[in-house]
Amino acid sequence: MKSVKRVLFVCVENANRSQMAEAFARMHGGERVEALSAGSRPSGVINPKAVQYMAELGYDLATHDSKSLGQIDGAFDAVITMGCGDSCPWVPAKRREDWALPDPKHLDGDAYRAVRDDIAARVRTLIESL
Repeated sequence: MKSVKRVLFVCVENANRSQMAEAFARMHGGERVEALSAGSRPSGVINPKAVQYMAELGYDLATHDSKSLGQIDGAFDAVITMGCGDSCPWVPAKRREDWALPDPKHLDGDAYRAVRDDIAARVRTLIESL
């Protein structure tokens, strides 16, 4: 039996990209993955657009909280940063990747969905490779 893999997704506000990535990792990783997300400067709220566009896929993102990296502890099998550049401090991990994804915060519906779907595909690939 394989051990549970810990994955952390990090963006600046922890309100859009990293929240969706955490959700997709939970959806597609099941019990094989412990998925968390955090922000370098968390907004404290999940963007209503993220909630709306994840609900289209049957996931209730309203149950999530926007968290600070200071609230996250331990080592990870993978840490994925998402466009936060120097704002993302170092977190212990066996593997690190930066996904240069646009912040969808101000995008319209179709463009927001395109970022969401890109994140979904990247998360599936990540989970398969863990």
